[in-house]
Amino acid sequence: MELPLAIHKDPNSVYGVTIPDVPGCYSFGDSIDEAIKNAREAVYSHFEAMVEQGDALEVKASKIEDLTKEEDFVGAIWALVDIDLSKIDAKPERINISLPRFVLKKIDNFTESRHETRSGFISRAALAVIAEEMETA
Repeated sequence: MELPLAIHKDPNSVYGVTIPDVPGCYSFGDSIDEAIKNAREAVYSHFEAMVEQGDALEVKASKIEDLTKEEDFVGAIWALVDIDLSKIDAKPERINISLPRFVLKKIDNFTESRHETRSGFISRAALAVIAEEMETA
């Protein structure tokens, strides 16, 4: 899916990016190329946060021709960013993993006491480790 980007540049500032079809998602860059690259990352991060919070991911790409008529986008430089929504698919997928029985028992005891599922806990734990690693990288 290609999403339109509205890029603005004020004197003595970076290039600011608004993603009209993703409310609350903005980005910037020192160059137009960097602004587009950063906007792509911002959209993926925004969508991932929505999915993690259980929000519905309903996105419809507007036509640039229609957006140019809006007052907020007067003078914008327009670009398109390609977003692969399959990368953020929240649909559960069954997998087969092997864990030592004592680890599985600990997971089950932990999740049962918190009214959580085994799958939910493993997903949450994996995402926490990934986020922690990304911060230190």
